[in-house]
Amino acid sequence: QVQLVESGGGLVQAGGSLRLSCTASGHTFNKLNMGWFRQAPGKEREFVSSITQSANFYYADSAKGRFTISRDNAKNTVYLQMNSLKFDDTAVYYCAAGWAGEQFLYWGQGTQVTVSL
Repeated sequence: QVQLVESGGGLVQAGGSLRLSCTASGHTFNKLNMGWFRQAPGKEREFVSSITQSANFYYADSAKGRFTISRDNAKNTVYLQMNSLKFDDTAVYYCAAGWAGEQFLYWGQGTQVTVSL
């Protein structure tokens, strides 16, 4: 069982930046693929970014050029640096983890990101 705890959400003005963090329990973090998803009010949860155990990364079109995902295996932590935030980035952001070759199985509780105009 992997437990995920997100932090770093908050209220920011459009054009600002936030860095989300997600720390995983256990001793197998370096074997996990990690991802970030978000869910805005009234919308379905959507993919934002992911990073594999071998540090290959992927981004949704909405995140390309503005968001950067990274991981620190020594700290069991994955980060999402979000720059040039837009009002439409307002959502609850969820951290997810999964084993190589499998879908994301473990989910955090979510952290709220609110971007004001």
